[in-house]
Amino acid sequence: MKLPGHDAIARQAGEHLVTQGVKLPRKVVERPIRQVAKRLLMALFVLVATALVVYADHDGYHDNADGSVDLLDAFYYATVTLSTTGYGDITPVSDGARLTNIFVITPLRVLFLIILVGTTLEVLTERTREEWRVNRWRSALRDHTVVIGFGTKGRSAIQTICATGLKKEQAVVVDPSAKAVDAATAEGYAGVIGDATRSDVLKRAEVHKARQIIVAPQRDDTAVLVTLTARQLNRTAKIVAAVREEENAPLLRQSGADAVITSASAAGRLLGLSVLSPAAGMVMEDLIQQGSGLDLVERPVVRGEVGKRARETDDLVVSVLRGHRVLGYDDPAVGTLQLTDRLITIVRASPGTRGTPGIRPLPRG
Repeated sequence: MKLPGHDAIARQAGEHLVTQGVKLPRKVVERPIRQVAKRLLMALFVLVATALVVYADHDGYHDNADGSVDLLDAFYYATVTLSTTGYGDITPVSDGARLTNIFVITPLRVLFLIILVGTTLEVLTERTREEWRVNRWRSALRDHTVVIGFGTKGRSAIQTICATGLKKEQAVVVDPSAKAVDAATAEGYAGVIGDATRSDVLKRAEVHKARQIIVAPQRDDTAVLVTLTARQLNRTAKIVAAVREEENAPLLRQSGADAVITSASAAGRLLGLSVLSPAAGMVMEDLIQQGSGLDLVERPVVRGEVGKRARETDDLVVSVLRGHRVLGYDDPAVGTLQLTDRLITIVRASPGTRGTPGIRPLPRG
């Protein structure tokens, strides 16, 4: 496999450097442009109202230019008054006009300033609040799951692990596309925009404190570089990576991946199986689809099953996980089940199999 050159990697990183950052899920609010437009309309309304008040009592005002105050003069007076400029060329001279300035014009001036200054204060407050949320999120994040790439594979992977009981607050998505990260935050996940081959981007996702990392980019060479970088930052996390071509799987394992899923060959085998036996293909597709029909789950051995053989349990046992070895149900080395074993079984999908302690559906390829 040919990896991209240093110049290509640097160029790709430079393209995303501007948009890198952390985005947390948030409630749906009005778009900023709409908020600003609404405030401008409110300010314009106050300005027009003030001008009409002045014009209604224009006889109580004096214009140094010609002595009278018309509608244009009323708008001019309202503008310089609300903006606290106050040139003094138009002044209230009657008692009624002065009382109107005290009880009507002055409150309108204050309201006008609150509308304009409030927009700036709200922006600064929102920025401070968002920065505080990010800092609190960083300090509280521990043993989380990082999903690199929010395409079809990454989205399916994170949905599968969340179906087992993982809270969305414990999942972080990393993707160079701002649209993909926006989609992730819309679903309730935290997101980091940037090139995951860069260590500073992975540090924003707190990869060094993660328990498991799912690498699912669009390209195999990117998957290799991401795996290398992630393993360098976190020596203990479980890294599962996806590749398109089977010939690149050994390279990913050498880069530090604990498990490698070959998407192209898996899809090809499913296609071939469906041709040879449509019914068998349907069963495999049923197993791949999370939460419907049949599910593949991993569970511990209960005390009532200790001493029995794998075929003597109530569930359909596929494999036995003993230590770091995965043994087939018919492997002579299995013998009888032990309390420390874990069973990989096929069960009927039901709400009771989700989120149950010790029982977790296996990730889909």
